[in-house]
Amino acid sequence: MLDVVVKLLSNPSVILAFVACLGLILLRRSASDIITGTLKTLLGFLILQAGSSLIVNALIPFSGIFTQAFNLSGFVAEDNALVAAVQTLLGFETSMIMIFSFGINILLARFTKFKYVFLTGHMMFSFAGTMAIVLHQMGMTGWTAIAIGATVQGISCIVFPAISQPFMKKITGNNDVALGFWGSSAICFSGWIGGLIGNKEKSCEDIKVPNGLGFLKDMSVLMAIVMILVYLGTCLYAGPEVVASYAGGQDVIVFSVMTALNFVAGILILLQGVRMFLGELVPAFKGISEKLVPGAIPGLDVPIIYAFGPVATTVGFVFAMVGGLLATLVSTQLSAVVLPSVIGLFFMGGAAGVLGDKLGGIRGAIIAGLVLGFVFSILPVLFYNFVDLSVYGITGLWFASTDAIIVVVIMRLVGMLFGI
Repeated sequence: MLDVVVKLLSNPSVILAFVACLGLILLRRSASDIITGTLKTLLGFLILQAGSSLIVNALIPFSGIFTQAFNLSGFVAEDNALVAAVQTLLGFETSMIMIFSFGINILLARFTKFKYVFLTGHMMFSFAGTMAIVLHQMGMTGWTAIAIGATVQGISCIVFPAISQPFMKKITGNNDVALGFWGSSAICFSGWIGGLIGNKEKSCEDIKVPNGLGFLKDMSVLMAIVMILVYLGTCLYAGPEVVASYAGGQDVIVFSVMTALNFVAGILILLQGVRMFLGELVPAFKGISEKLVPGAIPGLDVPIIYAFGPVATTVGFVFAMVGGLLATLVSTQLSAVVLPSVIGLFFMGGAAGVLGDKLGGIRGAIIAGLVLGFVFSILPVLFYNFVDLSVYGITGLWFASTDAIIVVVIMRLVGMLFGI
């Protein structure tokens, strides 16, 4: 039974559907409205996940080709694979930390002025696994680790959304949703830098093009052209021998173009899912806000940002890749070499681009993407020796989420201070 509960709580679509259902019940809506709202929230998020899967499937071969093309070797910042690798040893602690931290989050939202309820299930799971690993390295397991880890995570679930909320208001124009994503600090910092340097009078979404290039006004067309150029350039530079292991017999050019278009299709599907589930979830969440946690604000995953600046999302990702490459170059002179995490650079770089555009226009989006890519990539290098993952037989991976790394570093420093 516990395993079933944990698996359900690890599924963000189930969590959001449950929240929508509970909210509609508390609002005393009809059975028909409850069923409709619950299912549309669930389906909307599943559409979002389908789009995300298509994006990831397009980024995985690109990442491999890119790494081989430039003859890079080192580690990749990737939380989910890392946490999954330790579940045979720390599965109990991970599960209990996740469950109890959610309860602590609800209590803190109910009885403090911080009304944020963190609802991104897979992020809750990865953070819980991170806590289990760090506490295990500090010599703590079992219920001691669970108590400390759940408390730290529960507090983090309201602190980081609270810090990022002023920036979310700039993006969305309201206070209806918060950012439930463990890269919020890097996104906000990067967007803030972009705002300082940029000019918000010239937005990515208002780019003027000649009549003969009017097709570029369409976000999907512009994104397709940019991504085809990025994929095609990388694959041609890598050469047919490198691409062949990923292309499944397809011609290099055909493979490049179709993979790029699949990426864009994933973005469009994702945006449709965001619109669908937010349209149902936000009104339903008012039931929880009014009854259980007055004034509660749902903390949702980072893709909710993209709908507020689709062109800026693309700009942010492209320049986050440039920033990530710069970090890789710098890391060759440090203790560890970080490889570009294309998936992380997209999801965080796109969000940074939107925020940078809102605060500083086109220039802000470019600067935000560059800063995000560099900070996201270089941070794991700077603190790589704080946690020794080789004791779990893990090589080539390290923590990725900026917020989680900040918490890990604080915990390790406090542990050192007390001789733990």
